[in-house]
Amino acid sequence: MRRYRFNIAGVLLATALVLPTPALTQIRDPEPPRAFAQPPDKLPKVQHGQDIDFLFGALKAAPSADAAKAVEGRIWAIWMVSPSDTATLLMSRVRIALEAKDLDLAVKLLDSIVTLRPDYVEAWNRRATIHYMRKDFTRSIEDIRQTLAREPRHFGALAGLGLILQELGEDKRALEIYRRAIEVNPHLPRIPDLIKSLTEKVEGRPI
Repeated sequence: MRRYRFNIAGVLLATALVLPTPALTQIRDPEPPRAFAQPPDKLPKVQHGQDIDFLFGALKAAPSADAAKAVEGRIWAIWMVSPSDTATLLMSRVRIALEAKDLDLAVKLLDSIVTLRPDYVEAWNRRATIHYMRKDFTRSIEDIRQTLAREPRHFGALAGLGLILQELGEDKRALEIYRRAIEVNPHLPRIPDLIKSLTEKVEGRPI
């Protein structure tokens, strides 16, 4: 079984190496689905020994949207740090595949990443997003669960899960998840409006 997985990873890596290699700063993902929080185009450098717990505290206490955005960018930067050079290379190929709208290739590459490095949280989250784009909600939810098992505060995954549940007609569960997301990150765009509309729908208007 281990030998089989290694061969699959090798084939995918070889496929990735055939693709051209533009600079990472020139690669931009296509527009993400609404309410799926995504990392900004430009991420700050991760500072050595930076404490993500401290950053989450700073995110809640941020006095303005601009201050929150800066902290959020640092959190995304930590999440995006690859655990290995191979994972870094494959993730760059994922971005190229997404730019070319080749979702099948992007998923195959992400399959390889999570097989090689199941500890890479952002690989699970990115694959969840692509499954959502393909309307494969079952697989998207499973990858979101894998993401949250490794980082329960992943506000991007929480927002995405709420969106899927809402599309499936699970308004009460979606409302619960949106509330969890906004508790972690009070500055998420669009989520407060979704909470307001779902609260009125699920719980009724206050008297």
